[in-house]
Amino acid sequence: MQPAPRYRLLVFRLPWWLALLTLLHGLGHPAGAAEKALPVPRFASLRSGEVNLRSGPGERYPIEWVLTKKGLPVEIVQEFDVWRKIRDAEGSLGWVHQRMVSGARTVIVIGAVRTLHADPDAAAPAVARAEPGLVARLLECRGGWCRIEAQDVKGWLTRGEVWGVFADEAVP
Repeated sequence: MQPAPRYRLLVFRLPWWLALLTLLHGLGHPAGAAEKALPVPRFASLRSGEVNLRSGPGERYPIEWVLTKKGLPVEIVQEFDVWRKIRDAEGSLGWVHQRMVSGARTVIVIGAVRTLHADPDAAAPAVARAEPGLVARLLECRGGWCRIEAQDVKGWLTRGEVWGVFADEAVP
């Protein structure tokens, strides 16, 4: 006669879809996984009117700059966990929490006073003049031209007249 087993293996029969769901849930997805799939570098904008630029990716790193213009375009050049290393139009680099940047696209007018045109053509009528430092919403880009909106005025500038869009980037 054989001794009785000390333990028994219990087998549960789960529907295949429940087993798959349990497996996927167990793997987990890190916070912001969808955002991490975005390309680097990429442009974004500041979500707040006061954003601390830190020397490293974490609150223990000192604040080196404070950016004070909500909507300012920034280039995300590196990512680490929930921290984004950004560059502004003047070239300042620093780390910010991902909550401080938005996917909303903006540009900043650079150089001299610029003429916004009604169409993407230098011969098109002027609709407004834009001062350097003006932050505007980026609507679209076609070839070497970008359509922007600021203070309820829409118009076209060349890519070289703004910072916040790559030279070869398609913007719908």
